[in-house]
Amino acid sequence: MHDRAKPAPEHEATDPKEWVDRHGDALFRFALVRLRGRELAEEIVQETFLAAFKSRDRYAGRASERTWLTQILKNKIADHYRRKHREVPASDLVGPEDSTDGLFDGRGRWSVKPNRWDADPGALLRQAEFRETLEQCLGELPDRQADAFTLRVMEKKPTGEVRNLLEVTATNLGVLLHRARAGLRRCLDVSWFGKAGK
Repeated sequence: MHDRAKPAPEHEATDPKEWVDRHGDALFRFALVRLRGRELAEEIVQETFLAAFKSRDRYAGRASERTWLTQILKNKIADHYRRKHREVPASDLVGPEDSTDGLFDGRGRWSVKPNRWDADPGALLRQAEFRETLEQCLGELPDRQADAFTLRVMEKKPTGEVRNLLEVTATNLGVLLHRARAGLRRCLDVSWFGKAGK
């Protein structure tokens, strides 16, 4: 009987002391766009590293170390939204500052037609300046609208999961997403694409 050596994992883990240097910036950028605040993003990334350190023995190497850490970060972001919306009454779906005010006329048509966007969204997201503008625009939305957009559109979470995290009905989620998209469209039209006036 011959001893067979175990195949080396596809992706070797590095020393946890190197994680911050190797992956910290990428994880921080990922968190910042989704959490809309530097301090909160830093806190969630720290929680991610701590959770990864505690579970480092379970890293099987089936994915790259960065992919593994990013998945932990995604779970931490979802936990944050879950905690945040447990503490907010469901009646607070939309703040008094409705981001769709003035966008449409009485017949539901654009009051002022938005600019045509010819840019590739993926290419835009790779530009640091655009990401900063998007973060600012998300920051101007009421929390629930911004959170609904972040979870459903940016994180690509299933609708049912987003509804559970935000503790809203399907209809309410649809309203939140509609208002978030309209508000972002208006903000980006002014702040990024250069259309004058709101």
